[in-house]
Amino acid sequence: MAELFDDFASLVLRRRPLIDLRAPVEFARGAFPGAVNLPLMNDEERRLVGIRYKERGNEEALKLGHELVSGAVKEARVAAWCRFVERNPDALLYCFRGGQRSQIAQRWMAEAGCKIARLKGGYKALRRFLIDWTAASVERFLPLVLGGRTGSGKTALLKTFPNGVDLEGLANHRGSSFGRKITPQPTQIDFENGLAYDLIGKLHHGFYRLLFEDEGRNVGRLYLPEPLVRHLDTAPLVILETPMRERVRITFEEYVVRARREYAASGVNDWRRAWREDIVKAIDRIRRRLGSERHGIVSKMVADACEAERKGAPVEVHETWVAYLLKEYYDPMYDYQIAKRSHRIVFRGDAEAVRAYLQESLKV
Repeated sequence: MAELFDDFASLVLRRRPLIDLRAPVEFARGAFPGAVNLPLMNDEERRLVGIRYKERGNEEALKLGHELVSGAVKEARVAAWCRFVERNPDALLYCFRGGQRSQIAQRWMAEAGCKIARLKGGYKALRRFLIDWTAASVERFLPLVLGGRTGSGKTALLKTFPNGVDLEGLANHRGSSFGRKITPQPTQIDFENGLAYDLIGKLHHGFYRLLFEDEGRNVGRLYLPEPLVRHLDTAPLVILETPMRERVRITFEEYVVRARREYAASGVNDWRRAWREDIVKAIDRIRRRLGSERHGIVSKMVADACEAERKGAPVEVHETWVAYLLKEYYDPMYDYQIAKRSHRIVFRGDAEAVRAYLQESLKV
């Protein structure tokens, strides 16, 4: 294996495992799919070395680093790196710029009989590659955007197509004011990196048309890269039309049944209360757009449904406030937004008709 590795496209396509040597605080800001944080220095060690560097320069900082990471500490970290390579023989190593940290770790591993290549240019080089690739990728595919009212089943339909880009999955969010999940969204950097990996993989497989859900610029608190936003803003729109009764069922399953299942599995104390509090917070977040009267109505409907369920009513009692929100909040907002883009609509129909249209339109 070569000492340096810079074939970033093949790294992405093969989803090669990565050892991230940066300190935990650096890793938390953003890393790459398949990367594990096995730092050369922990946060405190890195802080001390940084102070020494500013006060006395690189040579003294390097000396301090070797003092802090020596003996049993060094042995434990080298052993952890080597165990990872034993489980992942095609793993690669990186630090921030591919400089001293990764060179030191690579040398120590070699001395322990464990060879590994390091990324040329480190995290910074691979990150730049992904940013540039995403920006340039819009010249390589034609997008179709799948729209429709909230609860139409757009995400489920999109996932049935291999050339569908699941932005909500990448963002760990359901894509609406009530879309937060119990597990946090990734960082903006992690989201962008994951999206780049997905796009690279799909275009490598020869997909010329890609399907996106109509999300706008944001998915939760995360935002799409600007070149992709501009590309999607002019894409043809396919509208999935679903009867209200079915939309209520789909939305209820997503925001109530599945969401509560996630809360129950998370181990939080009193998960029903935690779920209800999050629903109340979501309603409060849209209070200004709802207006005081409708906010009061839906808040009472949620409270009444929770009380009725506590007294033995089936969980379906929550469908009442779901239906109210769809009719009084989501539908008027959708009607306003879609009216401004009606010129982009190329097809509309029920699930069967839309599926058939997409199957034909998304052919390579």
